[in-house]
Amino acid sequence: MTTMEMQARAELEASRRKMQAWRRMKNRIALALSLMTMAFGLFWLVWILFATVTRGLDGMTLSLFTENTPPPNTAGGGLANAIAGSGLLILWATVFGTPLGIMAGIYLAEYGRKSWLAEVIRFINDILLSAPSIVVGLFVYTLVVAQMQHFSGWAGVIALALLQIPIVIRTTENMLKLVPDSLREAAYALGTPKWKMISAITLKASVSGILTGVLLAIARIAGETAPLLFTSLSNQFWSTDMMQPLANLPVTIFKFAMSPFSEWQSLAWAGVLLITVCVLLLNILARVVFARSKH
Repeated sequence: MTTMEMQARAELEASRRKMQAWRRMKNRIALALSLMTMAFGLFWLVWILFATVTRGLDGMTLSLFTENTPPPNTAGGGLANAIAGSGLLILWATVFGTPLGIMAGIYLAEYGRKSWLAEVIRFINDILLSAPSIVVGLFVYTLVVAQMQHFSGWAGVIALALLQIPIVIRTTENMLKLVPDSLREAAYALGTPKWKMISAITLKASVSGILTGVLLAIARIAGETAPLLFTSLSNQFWSTDMMQPLANLPVTIFKFAMSPFSEWQSLAWAGVLLITVCVLLLNILARVVFARSKH
């Protein structure tokens, strides 16, 4: 090997080592920035959770679940009517929104993969997924509340269902598309009609993923305040009449937190903690269901 070849090889080796050192440096910088960003986000999340737990525990008493919302500047009271009202709103929104979302997802995944109608539905669904919830509330207010000339629980149900349906549609479509086409082709080869194939094979194979999407959709609407301000509003008394204004946790928390009364503020923090725990449990349940579906 000549001297020039040895010098060229040495220069090439030095250049390679320099490039590797530069790549390692860039990797360390990117890793450090990623860790800093993660720490920044976790800092605020932990602070919010700490404030929620420390301030909410003071109001977590038995009366919170047994007594109605109190009048202004009154000791005692609870959120029983608001808890029951939120439960009714979420229940009926899920009853109406989940079947519509699942059926639309089945159409997009099984019948309309390449049709223009399916593309239009997907486009509209994407808009609804990203639309602010207050827009949905104003839409339902104009369409329902203004026509009925009073707030009602059913208007709140419609608003929450409109927020829930796009999530269920997207989850159902994605889960059905994960089912291998070979299962569909095998069913068709055996003479199985399409509706039977969908109900007995694709839906059965993706039921855990669809259930996960439904649970996440419920968690999504559990804390919505803006749509309910324009639809069901609130009610200081116990009521299950869906044709009248209905008490609910998000609006009650908003009203109590903005008040100057310490008793109401304590109940607001207790309500915040209650919603946070419920949403956390729903997310954990959704992850458990999805993990089992993988196995």
